[in-house]
This record gives sequence, structure tokens and C-alpha cells, in this order.
Amino acid sequence: MAVLIYTENATGKFKKSTFEAVSYAKAIAIQSGTTLTAISIGEVRIEELALLGKYGADKILQVANAQLKNFINQAYASVIAEAAHKENADIVVLSNSFSGRGLAPRVAVKLEAGLADGAIALPEISGGQFKVKKAAFSGKAFATVELTSTKKVISLSPNSFQVIDKHAEGKIEEFSPAIKQTDFRAMVREVIQSTDKVSLPDAEIVVSGGRGLKGPENWGMLEELAGLLGAATACSKPVSDAGWRSHSEHVGQTGIAVSPNLYIAIGISGAIQHLAGVSSSKVIVVINKDPEAPFFKVADYGIVGDAFEVVPKLIAAVKEYKASA
Repeated sequence: MAVLIYTENATGKFKKSTFEAVSYAKAIAIQSGTTLTAISIGEVRIEELALLGKYGADKILQVANAQLKNFINQAYASVIAEAAHKENADIVVLSNSFSGRGLAPRVAVKLEAGLADGAIALPEISGGQFKVKKAAFSGKAFATVELTSTKKVISLSPNSFQVIDKHAEGKIEEFSPAIKQTDFRAMVREVIQSTDKVSLPDAEIVVSGGRGLKGPENWGMLEELAGLLGAATACSKPVSDAGWRSHSEHVGQTGIAVSPNLYIAIGISGAIQHLAGVSSSKVIVVINKDPEAPFFKVADYGIVGDAFEVVPKLIAAVKEYKASA
């Protein structure tokens, strides 16, 4: 028995969410009294792979196959399942990222495993039971699911587990799985990065704006604040529908679900559809001139005030702090 962790990379580098998932998988391995094997697919440098050992992987399987250079759901799922069989892994962990949400159910089917997607805490393992706490109903509630199958697949929500430096090294091995051409019926021919800004799903801080900003010409102050904080920018659905901002920035039930450490909502009333996509945030700060705005009911901190007065003052305060730090 072992634990296997799929380590997603972006252009050859691992994201913070990947290291969170490695730390999470290592904790499960310790709970279960077993070892952790990581699998990396694609072209990743040795020094980058070594980081997986630093955060807990005892062994790292490197799959460097030209056919797998770009992400392909079915092919990657087959490779992960084959690695699980090779390592005799009963538990497979993935990050609940865009790619992970497509991979997890496919891997579960291939392994005939139970699936807990969107996990937010370590599983409770006792008396033969294996229970996982996860977000439910678009983040509006929590559920505890029990996996009774021999093999189990868990996908971890980003920003749900702390990265833990184990100050260790993992043994790197080449892994050459059998490649089935039937897995390549749907192909990714090219990946074009649309922006060099902070990726919204992976952001630790998100600065988001709504209709209270009155128009796209007023987004400059949000972008300035986001730049100072190293944050991603986002918006509510009415803003993206109006064409003020790209649909790629729309967060909410029908947009992107985020779970940053800090979510700053500016001029957003807080409709239930929006809250469904941001409720997993660690800390929510709301700036709105309407004291009855629904968002204040779930906010950790709230400022009742005009965004055009509050945000410039907030920007000045951040600049002053950074200058004195």
C-alpha cells in the first residue's frame, strides 16, 4: 500500500497548489504508515522535481514523453492509473484545479476507486473508516463523505492545506508507461497564455470589482491595488456580461470558483450566485456604500463607504507600508 500524488506543472514549474497537495498527501501517508510517491508528467527540470522531495515525496516518477508534452485528459489519467498500479497505491491525490477536476473522476473509474473531490481537510482514518470533509453545494455547505472502496481518489481544494517543508530528498526515477493511441482521440495542439498576470484560480489574494465601479474606465485603481498586493483581479457576473471585463475574470457559481487567503470585494452587492464562488476564501473584505449589502453578512471585515474614496486611501496606505518595510 502507498499514496500517489499527481503533481501538475505549468510550463515546467510547479504551482503552490501542487506543493500544498504534496504536503497533504504526505500527511495522509504518515497517517496510514506508508510512503508517498509523486508522479510528474511533461518536461520538468531536475531541480524542480527535487522540490517534490523537499515537501514530502519519497519517490518521484518522471514521465518525459513527447506525446505528453501538452495536457491530455484521457492520456494523463491512464498514466496516473498505471503509476498507481506500479506503486501499489491505494490512495491517489490530485489538486482540485481545472485539470484536476477533469482527471480525478477518470482516474477513479480506471482504478474502480471511490472519489472525494474538493477536499478541504485531512481524512479521518479510524476503525476501518475513511471519511473526507469537502465543500458542497457550490461552497455553501460542507459534507463528510465516507469512502468504502479499497482504492480512493482525493482532490484537494487550493489553499486548504499548508505547505510543509520536510527538508528531505526524494529519489527520482524515470517512468515509461505504455501509451495507448486511443487516449489521443482529443488532442491539445497549442497552449497560448493570454496574460502574464497572476492566475485567478491559483491566486492567494484576489481583488474583485462589481457594478459599483460604474464603468470599465474606473478599473485602474483595482489593478493598481492588485499590483501592490501581488493579487489577481476578478469581477462579478454583471460586470463581465456588460463587457466591462473579460469573462475569464468572472468569479461565482457560473464562473470561476476561488479560495484565496484574502478576497477583497469592491462595489459588489453579494448575490448568492457570487457568494457560491468565493465563500471558501479564508478572509473576505467588503467595501460597499450600501450598509444593507448582503456581502456584509459573510464578510470578515467590512467598510461602508464609497469605493472611489476608500480604495485610493487603501492604495496610499499600502504604498506607505511597503516604503517603510
